[in-house]
Amino acid sequence: MSTAAAPVRSGAVLADLLPAARHRYAVDAALVLGGAALTGIAAQIAVPVPGSPVPVTGQTFAALLIGTALGARRGFLSLALYALVGMAGMPWFAEASSGWSMPSLGYVFGMLLAATVVGALARRGGDRSMLRTAGTMVLGSAIIYAIGVPYLALSTGMSLSAAVAAGLTPFLIGDALKAALAMGVLPSTWKLLGRRG
Repeated sequence: MSTAAAPVRSGAVLADLLPAARHRYAVDAALVLGGAALTGIAAQIAVPVPGSPVPVTGQTFAALLIGTALGARRGFLSLALYALVGMAGMPWFAEASSGWSMPSLGYVFGMLLAATVVGALARRGGDRSMLRTAGTMVLGSAIIYAIGVPYLALSTGMSLSAAVAAGLTPFLIGDALKAALAMGVLPSTWKLLGRRG
């Protein structure tokens, strides 16, 4: 049995490099389930933000990495599974919460769309260089906020400016750090795989 990595192809995402041609559907199902579980685990890394109903979590970072590593279709399915199971009662949203009534549920919907978009960008090389990865992560984060902040305002009765102050501003430094981490990890992984391929 060979342990050599598959050659790096144009139009591929990291998950496409897994050697499993005969068992593709089983591998895809495992990746989707694993992506949902990873997001649920990362959501438990939560730090409350004073004055905000939205904590800082590892959830958004996981969702963006899942999208880039799995691609648009599998990323969408992973985050859709995560959202549906959490809304059905599995306590794997931030701070072991679940259900429909959370003011932060809009961020989950945003992660679903963001994972899809960054997955599509990754297929076009959006995670192959530091600069492209930064742009991909910034766009993904912007999508999450574009859905999460208005949802926060509507669900809590906050004004939009208050929702921005509570649900966006406190998270910008953390998002910059997450983007910097992705800028190091994703292009480095592609370079390593390129050398092996």
